[in-house]
Amino acid sequence: MLNKIKTRLEALPKIYWIYLAVLIAVEVSCFALRPDEPGLYSDSQQFAPFLIALGFLFSSESRTHFRRHIYTYGILQFISLALDYTLGDDTGTGHAGLYQIATLFIPLFIFWLVLFARWNVARFREFDSRRALLLSSIAWGLFGFAFPPLPLGPAALVLLVPWFIVLNRYNRNTAIFATFWSGMVYNTINYYWIYNVMHVDSAPSGLICLGVMLLIAFFSAYSVFAAFIYTLAKNIKFGGRAWLLALYPIFYAGLEMTRTRGDFAFPWSHLGYVFGSTLELLQALSVIGIFGYTALIIASNMIVAKAIEGPWKLPANESRAKFICAKLPLAVPLLIISILLVHGSVVLSKPEAQPFYGADAPETPRMAMIQPSIEQGEKWSKARFDSITAKTFGMVNDSVQTGTDLIILAETAIPDHIRRQPATIRELHKLTERHKASILTGALDFHRNGSEKVRKYDIYNASFLFSPEDPLSYQRYIKKHLVPFSERIPFDEIFPILNYVDLGEGDFVPGKETPVYEPFKWTPFICYDAIFGDLVREAINAGSRLMVNITNDGWFGRSTAPYQHLNLVRYRAIENGMPTARLANSGVSAFIDQYGHYDLNTDIFVDAVIQRKMQLKTRDTPYQHYGDSVETALLWFFLAYVLACFGLVLINSRNKL
Repeated sequence: MLNKIKTRLEALPKIYWIYLAVLIAVEVSCFALRPDEPGLYSDSQQFAPFLIALGFLFSSESRTHFRRHIYTYGILQFISLALDYTLGDDTGTGHAGLYQIATLFIPLFIFWLVLFARWNVARFREFDSRRALLLSSIAWGLFGFAFPPLPLGPAALVLLVPWFIVLNRYNRNTAIFATFWSGMVYNTINYYWIYNVMHVDSAPSGLICLGVMLLIAFFSAYSVFAAFIYTLAKNIKFGGRAWLLALYPIFYAGLEMTRTRGDFAFPWSHLGYVFGSTLELLQALSVIGIFGYTALIIASNMIVAKAIEGPWKLPANESRAKFICAKLPLAVPLLIISILLVHGSVVLSKPEAQPFYGADAPETPRMAMIQPSIEQGEKWSKARFDSITAKTFGMVNDSVQTGTDLIILAETAIPDHIRRQPATIRELHKLTERHKASILTGALDFHRNGSEKVRKYDIYNASFLFSPEDPLSYQRYIKKHLVPFSERIPFDEIFPILNYVDLGEGDFVPGKETPVYEPFKWTPFICYDAIFGDLVREAINAGSRLMVNITNDGWFGRSTAPYQHLNLVRYRAIENGMPTARLANSGVSAFIDQYGHYDLNTDIFVDAVIQRKMQLKTRDTPYQHYGDSVETALLWFFLAYVLACFGLVLINSRNKL
């Protein structure tokens, strides 16, 4: 081993050693002369390593071995950047040069983009790759139209069959090529609505457009990883059979589970969300949860693909009965749909499963939800603050019925830091006294930190509960799951230097507590807090019997996204038997009972006030009790499956040698 390394080093040309020595000298000089200031700094001398590397490209040897040239530069730049970050200052916030970051990552990104483009051109020239791309694009493109309110939901049990045929028939490069680009199609259909953010003055439109493309590519990488693991598993055989493939649906559910944890958590388009248009099909959620539905979809498509790939002509030496048995798996999707429908019909036929059963009981609350449909581009206008709050409060005074217990206003219904608006606070207290009802409203809040902190203020996306019994104060809930890059830069607690980055994001701090408010034991959730099952179960374990979800889906514009968001919240309600009152500033607002029945759904971008007596939780579901354990087990299974695939491939390759 050492001899091989020595031989390779000796084979390097003289010009490379000169290049390496000059780069190291320049990197050391830049490190020694860097400014003494915390956080991100601008220092033009940090262009020097990039200019040196550029200058050496006049050598034909460097151009011939460009990959070696740029990777040497990248490694040295990264080492220097890492040392600068860890040793550069004594504030604990980190230290890094903006120009060094730019000259490290931009050239490498362009280089990798060129390599990626060349790889794709080579694949596209192959007939098999073009055919695989067509099949995969049909599969994932159609699957993108399966999520509510679009119509193809039940067909999801067969829509991915062409993709699995590609994974079974073609080599790894072809399968990955087809999967990536069909994933781009699928995720564009799913997330096209993010472009609406460009119409709001929160960040440069060009930066948002680039961010959307990178986000779609990032989600497509999940499909690529799934395809890669499938190509490993199908070649690992015991007794001539690829037994690991039998567990692939559980692996895929675990892969989706990885999208629900951590700072990058964005569990929006799990495959199992496609059945939301048919309530009977959703009742098994209370037993197997969303990830059980994903596993069923993957298993169904795999089984059908395998059956289709078998011979369709009856072999001379085979009985007709055996041939028919080989094709019976084609009926698996129909069997799954039938079981889900029968189970759901039985569940919903019970007296206690009738829509909003028990909602008229004396202890249940009367609720009113105010949907003022404030345009997102106008919402944060200081000049319009008074007119916005006047419209919202006017709808309360004009429409809320006598005897209402809780009046709900949307996320950031008060479009400012609430403590900067004492007159608005006084008006909210007056409203509670006038209507003899509590008021929940969304607004921002802040906490001033010490001067030694990087973040001078902690900003919160919060809700505030005003009660007639407490005319001088209010109770606050802070949103716990923040949207990555929109409300927070991921990992800013691990790398404090990220707090200096300003890309137009909200820069909020997440909350830690899950309150349960009296008198009827309910919990507020802000925006997509309500799509995280672990948060819902945490509230239930604390004694909550009702979820109140306030959101502002005006960001989404006139798109499928508000309906998708509503569908996700409905899944959580059925999984955990948790009645939900959901209010969106611009719609869709709705009441949802513990079996998933809707009531009083609003249209989007209309003014509306919806009111009713609301059911409280009386239903325990199996998934409510073991959902956390199942989801943690899925993460561990995902890790074990990946390690098993790589380990067994390595063992097989060594045995062949």
